[in-house]
Amino acid sequence: MDPQDAVDLGREAIWMCLLVGAPVLLAGMVVGLALGLLQALTQIQEQTVAFVPKVVAMVLVLALVLPWILGRLTEYAAELITSIPGRF
Repeated sequence: MDPQDAVDLGREAIWMCLLVGAPVLLAGMVVGLALGLLQALTQIQEQTVAFVPKVVAMVLVLALVLPWILGRLTEYAAELITSIPGRF
């Protein structure tokens, strides 16, 4: 395996992490932004008001996209394992 193969594998792994984590992180960001705006408008500065809805939204989004995430990870793992003989 040459250094370029290692760089390519690392790049693919980072891209896959970003891809499968994006829906949950985006849901948390959107809910957090909306709640932050609501807190700023109403001047309620309680930490749990922002924390609990973000966690609930992230869990709901994770439940919805979990089949897609597992499919993507399964495809990635299968592709990675089948490419082992050609890389070494």
